[in-house]
Amino acid sequence: MNYFLVIAFVINMACSSSTGLSTIVSENTALHKQERNKGQERSLKVIQIKPDSPADTVRKFYKLLREKRFRDALMLTNLRPAVEDLTEKELEDFKEDFEAISAQVPDELQISGEIVSNNEATVTLKIPDEDTKALEDKLIKLRKEKESWIILMVDEEAETEVKKEGKNYFYQLKIQTHENEAQLMLQRIAKAQIVYALQNAGQFTDIKTLVQQNLLPDDILETKSTGYRYKVVLSPDKKSYYATAEPAIYGKTGRLSFLMQVDGVDKQARVQSKDNKGEPLKK
Repeated sequence: MNYFLVIAFVINMACSSSTGLSTIVSENTALHKQERNKGQERSLKVIQIKPDSPADTVRKFYKLLREKRFRDALMLTNLRPAVEDLTEKELEDFKEDFEAISAQVPDELQISGEIVSNNEATVTLKIPDEDTKALEDKLIKLRKEKESWIILMVDEEAETEVKKEGKNYFYQLKIQTHENEAQLMLQRIAKAQIVYALQNAGQFTDIKTLVQQNLLPDDILETKSTGYRYKVVLSPDKKSYYATAEPAIYGKTGRLSFLMQVDGVDKQARVQSKDNKGEPLKK
């Protein structure tokens, strides 16, 4: 799992999000959608983009993302407080995730609409659907601050949190996401162990074997994308086990340590968590 494709959490450029950058403009009928796509192949409506307009801001944003100038791109959004004080070294902590987002940005953008009402604006883009590759309309909301337009990538509640946390925002988000995913991964371990045990006389096994049996994803074996170290310790008869999960880098990829104990194939897993300064809850 990759947490930032929860900043696709926030940035989710090629996909839609109800609280993120864009929402899909719904079609009246499937037939209408098919006809529209056919029409798009023949002709695309584009608008004339005026300098420093909302549409120009959106165009610049995508261009900067595509060029991997992530700080400059996010400075055009209401995520600005989260990046403006990050050092270059700190930005490196998010490089892999930002680059994954950059790879989703289309080479060419069709800006087909712009509506301005006082200090608010909506820009319409045509972006290839992730699955069908057919062009879909995306709506981007902007707000004018002083003489500049900013893209509203998070809602009002999240924006308040961004201003409060400043450059710690992305770190906090990363930690929260990794911790949530750690709990989900332990659940996956429990389910995988049940499947394995039912096929092996009630005996459990180690994580590597579960991965080899395609019962767990292979990213559990390293910390780069998960942010956590996972371990399964078997009883001598392999009829019970406990699993631990600790942050790879305490305070950066997570704070909570997790312990899951299972006493048999017909027993419910017991999970607990605690801030243990990055140490396992059981050794």
